[in-house]
Amino acid sequence: MRIHLIAIGGSAMHNLALALHYNHHTVTGSDDEIYNPARDRLDAVGLLPPAEGWFPEKITSELDFVILGMHARQDNPELQVAKAKNIPVYSYPEYLYRHAADKKRVVIAGSHGKTTTTAMVLHVLRELKIDADYLVGAQLEGFERMVRLTDAPLMVIEGDEYLSSPIDRRPKILHYRPHLAVITGIAWDHINVFPTFEEYVKQFRLFIESMPTGAQLFWFEKDEELKRIANVNPELRTASYIGFPARLDEDRVSIQITGGWQPIEVFGQHNLENMRAAYLLCRELGVSDSDFAAAIASFKGAAKRMQRLAETKTSLAMLDFAHAPSKVRATVRAMQERYPERELVACLELHTFSSLNQTFLQEYKQTLVPAQRAYVYYNQHTLEMKRLPPLSPEQVRQAFGSDNVEVITNNQQLVNELQTINWANHNLLLMSSGNFNGLDLKTLASDLLQ
Repeated sequence: MRIHLIAIGGSAMHNLALALHYNHHTVTGSDDEIYNPARDRLDAVGLLPPAEGWFPEKITSELDFVILGMHARQDNPELQVAKAKNIPVYSYPEYLYRHAADKKRVVIAGSHGKTTTTAMVLHVLRELKIDADYLVGAQLEGFERMVRLTDAPLMVIEGDEYLSSPIDRRPKILHYRPHLAVITGIAWDHINVFPTFEEYVKQFRLFIESMPTGAQLFWFEKDEELKRIANVNPELRTASYIGFPARLDEDRVSIQITGGWQPIEVFGQHNLENMRAAYLLCRELGVSDSDFAAAIASFKGAAKRMQRLAETKTSLAMLDFAHAPSKVRATVRAMQERYPERELVACLELHTFSSLNQTFLQEYKQTLVPAQRAYVYYNQHTLEMKRLPPLSPEQVRQAFGSDNVEVITNNQQLVNELQTINWANHNLLLMSSGNFNGLDLKTLASDLLQ
């Protein structure tokens, strides 16, 4: 088929383009900005547009359909031509459902932990050679791409609750109609499209209601909102879960499973909860307890999810995608509980629309308390780009509500502050959905700890 992707440079969109290309479709695309790794990955297979921008002449009647990415706008000139020529236009979740309509669909949803839980499921399936298509929101060790589309009978999807496209204002999760699903928890996010917590929670209720008769839903037992909505669809099978029991064996965490203790590579209560969710999904897919235990033992995490950047005998630097308050709280707590004998230096970048919103900022109150020293970084230019009102460092400091927080608006100043620390018996935790405005975080971590 001939397929054109509007906004091909996005994280999911460029991976979808690659998957379609490897399925022998003729793929073209456009975007007004394409950054690495998407640029190099598209270029390697001849899919990189020759120039950035929108080119209505690319939209010809020879196209079978167009896939529209969220980065485009409603008045996109290519989109307008596609509409005028009656060429079908799909959002990428809409297309994924069409691809997976005859497959068993597994969706991992929730405000936090969904990437890691999806990664755990895919890791186990790969170790056990169980064939599956997938969409996951991070690069995984041993997986070439973040999207796979084949004739496999199963598809595993990380279920994002953000909007599907500029012309499809439904959350992505409402497209998938899974036979098997997890909701890991609900914590307010995406304030720009869900201005109240009640509106945000409503999307997960709609997701539960969208599941077909006889489907299985697992939900995190300690989440108060899930307690209220988990059983709104009487046609489902539902069950709650909590994290695996665990203990520290020498220098590794072990989980209790199959009547014994299995050492694992990850740590933190949130990962014990993610792992239990992955276990329940895999069990529904026919994986035995012993096979799950053997496979999950080698799981080291997804890119930027508690990723080790540098390590010495007495110090460790970690990078985590944490940006929403619930994610920040869980990640900081996990680091402090795992290494109580070391001082924790936590650095958080405020980078998203929600995190830079004056009202939503109050949700971060005391999230950094477990750290002995904490830096909150944001860039005034980011506020301008998102057309948000100015924020003063004092406003940010007061919102976090703890004396250990210092607010910095220049990334070189942050580097200078970190360079003054003697890193023996100290851990560094970097948290962001960005890169602290262009810092090479792996090099920075190695230089600091050495």
